[in-house]
Amino acid sequence: MAEIEIVREVRLSAEEAWRRVTDWPAHGRFVPLTKVTRTADGFVARTGVGPIGFDDPMDVVTWNEPSFCRLEKRGRIVKGWAELSVVPNGEGSRVTWREEIRVTGVPRIFDWLVRRSSARLFSRVMDGLLS
Repeated sequence: MAEIEIVREVRLSAEEAWRRVTDWPAHGRFVPLTKVTRTADGFVARTGVGPIGFDDPMDVVTWNEPSFCRLEKRGRIVKGWAELSVVPNGEGSRVTWREEIRVTGVPRIFDWLVRRSSARLFSRVMDGLLS
């Protein structure tokens, strides 16, 4: 399993930063070939072209607005969890995205690759949502 942590200091209020990072459909704008839709318990990120692709379903298991949420990834390909936290910090806020990712069929020896690519991808998402 690969673990990542991405931290951003932004000049947004904690409430505005929270609103942006928990706008699940907006995440899809920053992930190539991905559309995010809400479900009753969370959301599904569908990545692919036409009928070729995969779903990454996630449930929101903890919701402490406006400061913390935890997601459980329960897909057949991507498993793990993610935590988002937002805390006021001076004139803005500090946003932290922590995630543990397991990709079905990828041997642990390649965790470094999953970690590196995931950190790049989720950094892009955070930067896009918070700009």
